[in-house]
Amino acid sequence: MLALIGAFGLVSAIAMAAEFSGMVVGVSDGDTIKVLDDTHHVRVVRLMGIDAPEKAQAWGQRSKQSLSDLVFQKTVSVQWSKLDKYGRTVGKVVMSEGLDVCLEQITLGMAWHYKQYAGEQPADDRGQYAEAKEMARKSGVGLWQDKGPVPPWVWRHSKTK
Repeated sequence: MLALIGAFGLVSAIAMAAEFSGMVVGVSDGDTIKVLDDTHHVRVVRLMGIDAPEKAQAWGQRSKQSLSDLVFQKTVSVQWSKLDKYGRTVGKVVMSEGLDVCLEQITLGMAWHYKQYAGEQPADDRGQYAEAKEMARKSGVGLWQDKGPVPPWVWRHSKTK
């Protein structure tokens, strides 16, 4: 019985995401922003479900600029359920008109769907993000213009050796 309660508690914690809104006051790279929330705290937000090229990597600066064009000095809503190992809030970022910023970065070819963490996404988002990545790849938009774009998780691993 305790195992069932423990499992139910875990499922409930995952399903019960918190939400906050605020003004984007900074863009660190193609998948990380700084949001000034309603309590006047700046929160670093890592966009859930995506991984963008690192700044020093091919397409890194363009990915950062794309995200900046989408959200800088605009109000966003962040739906989140965890902090990452760096203390950043990991969340789905949505514009006031309903645009899913994470999905848009993938659609524009400025980020990959980060399948390593796809299990943390709602099933609908997981499917949409995977489909958007394939459409961007097939269409050759953004980083998919390169013959063999290197995923950021592979690029980071090669830099640590």
